[in-house]
Amino acid sequence: MATTSDTPAPGPVRTCVGCRARATASELLRVVAGSDAEGRPALVPDPDRRAPGRGAHVHPTLECWQLAVRRRAFPRALRSGATLAAAPVEDHIRATSGPSPTSDRQDQHHTSGSPQHRPGTGARSS
Repeated sequence: MATTSDTPAPGPVRTCVGCRARATASELLRVVAGSDAEGRPALVPDPDRRAPGRGAHVHPTLECWQLAVRRRAFPRALRSGATLAAAPVEDHIRATSGPSPTSDRQDQHHTSGSPQHRPGTGARSS
């Protein structure tokens, strides 16, 4: 079945807190406020989108993640006054995005056959 611009996106649509582009919830990683292994307040990845509480969504790419952290988007989106450690989510993104590049610039030269998100435009390259 072909989709057109008149056809609504399948599933709920959310906004990435990094690049501010809208995408289906299934394309984004949900992040919630929780605790790390030592019990300190932290951002926690919720790939199954089932954790209780308020969630924020981000494309599972280092570019969007770093942009969201730089913009301090998570405390605002999660309405958290506490400082939240970001390591658990960054580790999850690095683990699921494939081999770790030697620099952030190399992330733009993705060579697998799948489309890659371009945070500056909200578009996907092919």
